[in-house]
This record gives sequence, structure tokens and C-alpha cells, in this order.
Amino acid sequence: MSKGTINVSVDNIFPLIKKFLYSDHEIFLRELISNATDATLKLKHLANIGEAEGVEYGEPKIEVKLDKKKKQLRIIDQGIGMTGEEVEKYINQIAFSGAEEFIEKYKDKNGKDAGIIGHFGLGFYSAFMVAEKVEIITKSYKEEPAVHWICDGSPEFTLEKSDKKERGTEIILHIAEDSTEFLEENRIKELLVKYNKFMPIPIKFGTKTETLPKPEGAKEDEKAPTKEVDNIINNPNPAWTKQPTELEDKDYNSFYRELYPMQFEEPLFHIHLNVDYPFNLTGILYFPKMTNDMSIQKDKIQLYQNQVFVTDNVEGIVPEFLTMLRGVIDSPDIPLNVSRSYLQADGAVKKISSYITRKVADKLKSLFNNDRESFEKKWNDIKIVIEYGMLTEDKFFEKAKDFALYPTVNNQFFTFSELKEKIKDSQTDKDGKLVVLYASNKEEQHSYLASAKEKGYEILLLDSPIVTHLLQKIESSEENISFVRVDSDHVDNLIKKDDTQISKLSDDEKETLKTFLDEIIPKEKFSVQLEAMDSTANPFIITEPEFMRRMKDMQKTGGGGMFGMGGFPEMYNLIVNTNHPLVGEILNTKTEKKKERLVNQALDLARLSKNLLKGEELTAFIKRSYEMIK
Repeated sequence: MSKGTINVSVDNIFPLIKKFLYSDHEIFLRELISNATDATLKLKHLANIGEAEGVEYGEPKIEVKLDKKKKQLRIIDQGIGMTGEEVEKYINQIAFSGAEEFIEKYKDKNGKDAGIIGHFGLGFYSAFMVAEKVEIITKSYKEEPAVHWICDGSPEFTLEKSDKKERGTEIILHIAEDSTEFLEENRIKELLVKYNKFMPIPIKFGTKTETLPKPEGAKEDEKAPTKEVDNIINNPNPAWTKQPTELEDKDYNSFYRELYPMQFEEPLFHIHLNVDYPFNLTGILYFPKMTNDMSIQKDKIQLYQNQVFVTDNVEGIVPEFLTMLRGVIDSPDIPLNVSRSYLQADGAVKKISSYITRKVADKLKSLFNNDRESFEKKWNDIKIVIEYGMLTEDKFFEKAKDFALYPTVNNQFFTFSELKEKIKDSQTDKDGKLVVLYASNKEEQHSYLASAKEKGYEILLLDSPIVTHLLQKIESSEENISFVRVDSDHVDNLIKKDDTQISKLSDDEKETLKTFLDEIIPKEKFSVQLEAMDSTANPFIITEPEFMRRMKDMQKTGGGGMFGMGGFPEMYNLIVNTNHPLVGEILNTKTEKKKERLVNQALDLARLSKNLLKGEELTAFIKRSYEMIK
């Protein structure tokens, strides 16, 4: 037996590990199983290249055992093992110079360290976050005696020979009093499923009962035979580790259910990522059915490093607009244990992010080209991702021009170039500008839609929460194009042509009418405008100027305070059609009470068509309406 002191460049590494990694102490199991996996794969590699003569690789597995009475957790592998000399080299000599400086450098904005395990081969020492004593019993694949290493959490250790006969390593953790949660079977199973669900070596955790087929001739009420089998908690060969040519749609859908067992809807389609230059990355991304609520969609993509789960917060690696997707990304080239700001500045990560963006764009274009009808049917379920990508990623914006769709209120779909060609003759104004009309709610804006349809205009239905921001971007990238919502003005002003209506009222009559209306209609809510329109158009029309409404919409979706503005007042234009018979009647009615009543009724009808009449005012309108038809 030999004794010694672990060679570290700080007085005591263990309090440092406990202190700075305590918030992530559950990762100890991930690290130890990762080490066991590495040891097993190393043996496989040596066997494959002929450098492990006489060694039978077989079908190795990693076993996790709990002994609650002894307060022990054991991790056992059948891998390459270590000699006494290798234990001295890899366990007792820790390259940990500048540890405190490193931790300080990579603290995040909240003052927490970003996680240092993995940077200095410290995976094994994460065991001391939960154990008061750790033992290693290991036998190398080489013809050398097994050894037994023991350390109680101080720099002292003992190293002696062991009678272990089988190749591999056993780690024994004597769980500390403040970490007894890791003696609970459910807790260990939870961690194994979370971090090691797709490790490349089978992981055994206890046994389970398996029902066998009934023998021929068995009676109907006879119980089927059972047997105890290893409980393997992981899938060593997940779909993303295979080539796309090896998989069918049913395989991708099956893997989706494996990733999200509580998700009952099938994904709309998938994107298989597979690149080995200039970086290594594999994975599968799925487009689920989307809602317009972007906040609840995120953090569904799982990030792995060599099949070891790391996190489901992939911002900085996956472009933000794609964080609403689901699936898996696996790359050994992503620096995992550094701060978010470092990650965002890393050159390899930027290349990976660009690659994923391009791959998604290519897939969407392919789906559009190969089966446009199916793509159109899926559009409402995927548009929020595409529109958000167009808004936030310039390269994606350019690529999306080939497949982004613009649906009409009549449920037709156009690309932007198709739309321009469709409307150029009827919706170009007197100044040569192409005006794209749109609605955000077919029911609420029905009367405005009806007026625009009578003119023969094509109207888009754009109802996502970020559409206002996107329209601004499209207008800035295209020449002589503007988007105008159908309720932003009366129909003759939406697309101004050369011909203008002549008012039936004289200037004096208009001034008299305007003065009276200003006395009745609340100035803090409405700005009264008299305009000559077709006599069949409504007498009173409420509109909300495009600019003001856009600013309010942007404020609701994160653009508040822009241009130095605070909250926007609820102000509308009240357009009075001077050519409508009712307006003439209001002007000529002698009784002030009746005149006022007509104005209020016409105003409330306009408010009703704009969905602005509610509560007490709606009740008063209904009462007045009944009185007028007595």
C-alpha cells in the first residue's frame, strides 16, 4: 500500500469544487458515466486497431448500483481500466493552475460560475460534490494487477493492490449527509434519464420483469411466463447518430415520441443535420404545430455532446427564431462550460448557427418546391417561425423570399413576387406606389373588408403578433411598396387614384356640420374629418391611422418606448361621408335633440363595426335603438 498527496496547485481542491459547482451538483453522475463510457469506447477502438490483443470486447455495459443501507452509489464499467501508474497520472495529478482566476473570468451576469468541470479533466472529481469518501477499484486491460484508490475528500489518498479479476473500473461513492437525495432510486433514475438517455453504451440500473409469450397449447386463463432482465435505461443508437438514408418517416416520428413522450401530436416535418467539416454536428430538428404565443415554445431543443445531455437552453448556438423548434443537436465542437457571452463570440458557434439557418432554409424551400399544396396547408402552423426568422436574420430573410407565403382573406396563397404581379394593375396608387392591403382579423374588420372587396382589391390576412415589425422590414427592403390595413382609412383613401368625389355639401354647410359634430363627439377620442365619398358608403367610418396603430402594435410586442414615445392614446379618426343621405338629414334637422340623437346613433354604429362599443355604452346604444324603432 502506498500513501501520498494529490498534486494540486491550490491548498485544497475539494472545498473549491463544492463551493463553485454546488448549484450543479447533480451533474456528478453525468460526469462519472461519461468517464465510464469513454473508457469503454477507448477499449473498443484499441480492439478495432489491433492494439488490445487477447482482449474480448464483447457486449460491455455500464452498471449503476445503489445501496441505501451502506449509503453507497457505485458506477461499474467493463472498459479499458487503469494501472497503478495511470491512477497516479490521471487521478492524483490534477492540472488545476489558475482555478480561481478561471472561475472569476467565466462567471455569468448573476455572479454564478458557468461550470468548470470538463475543462481540466475534473469530471471524476465532481464525485466529491456529493460524497465524503470515494473509492476506485480498477483493473487495466493490460496484464497488470488491479489497484484500489481511496480518498476522503482531503488531498491525502491511499493506493493499494486489489483482488479485482474483471477488466474495468468501479467507482464507489460514500454519499455525504447533505446529499442523501442521491440514495433514492427515483432520483438516480431521473438523472440517468435526463443526462444519459442516449449514451452510446448500454446503462443498467437494476432489473425489470419481462413478460414472455405463452407456450403453444397454453390455456387461455394461464398466466404468461416472466423473467427478470437487465433494466437498460438508455437508447445507445438514437436516430440522429444514423445516416438519413437509414431512416424513414416512421423512424423520425418514433424518435420524436421518444424525446417528448407527453407530446401527442405528430411533428409537421423534420430536418436531419449531418456535417463533419469545418465542424462536427449531427442532429434532428422538428417543426411542431405552432401557436402565436412565442414565449411558451422555447427550450425544447436538447443539446448533447457525444450523446451526453448538456442543456435544453440552446440560445447562442441555434438562431433565436429556431429555438421554437424541437429536437436534438449534438456537437463535440461547442464549448459547453463557458459563459454565455463567450459562447456568443465563439467562431465555431457562429459557423454552426449559420449552418443551421441555411439548412432549415434549404429544407423549407425544398418542401415548398416539391409539394406546394402540402406546404400551404402547413403554413399557419409554421409561419410564426418563418416570419420571426425573416425579421431577425437577414440571410434567412433573403432565402425566405422563395418560400414565404402571403395568404389572402379568401384563403389563397402567394409568394411576394406572385402577389406583386397579381395586384400591380389594380392596387398601384396615383404616385406609382404599390399598396398591399391586409387585415388582421376577418370578423372584427368585416365591414372594411367588404368595402375593399367591392373595389376588387386583393386583401391579405396577416395575423401573427410580429407582423407589424416584419412589414416595416419588407417596406424598407422593397421600393415603392407600402402595407396598409383595411381599417386604417376609408376605402377611397386606401389606394388614392386620380379621380376624386365631389361633395354635395357647400363649404358653408360643411363648416356648420363640423362645428356641430365637434360639440357632440368627444375630442379626446375622435378627430372628425369630413370627406366626399360614394353615397353608398357608410355615413360615419372610424379609422385608425396606419402609423399610430403600428406604433401601438410594436409597443405590445416589445417595441415600446421607441422614438421616445411612451404609451399611445386611444385616438381614432371619424370620417363623415358628406355625400350620404343621413349626413344631409343631420345637417337639415331643426330639432337639436333629434339631431344629437342621429349623430350618437351613427357614431355608435361606426364604433360597433370597429369593435369599440362595449359595456355601458353598448347597453345605452341598444336601449336607444329600440326607442328609435317604436
